Amino acid sequence: MKPKFLLRIAATAMLLHTAGHTLGALTWQQAPNQKIAAVISGMQTEHFEFMGRSVTLAGFFMGYGIIMIFVMLFITTILWLLSDNPIKTITLALALLLLATAVSEYIYFFPLPALLSSIAAICTAWAYLKIPLKQQHYE
Repeated sequence: MKPKFLLRIAATAMLLHTAGHTLGALTWQQAPNQKIAAVISGMQTEHFEFMGRSVTLAGFFMGYGIIMIFVMLFITTILWLLSDNPIKTITLALALLLLATAVSEYIYFFPLPALLSSIAAICTAWAYLKIPLKQQHYE
């Protein structure tokens, strides 16, 4: 397979990942049971001082979720743009980032996001191996 096709598969996997993450980030406050509802309530109502502001864990949780939506959209965009003119070093850096993301997601979150990041990492690493050294364009 050509690097362009592999990087586009990776971008598509990350776009799907972003869509799933967005859904989760925007609906995490919907508790499946009373015990989880109590935890969410505590996260929303217990304020503490942090760097001169009164904050909640729910605010941090929501903020990090939204930031990750933008990060994943950025990765998706970079993969898609890179597919037209792959640069070996950037492709390798993205493959390593996606691998680290997949491992972290497997340890701390769910199998599906880890699988999508793994697909993106494998395709990006494969694209890296397919990019000839002479194809380095820095225009």
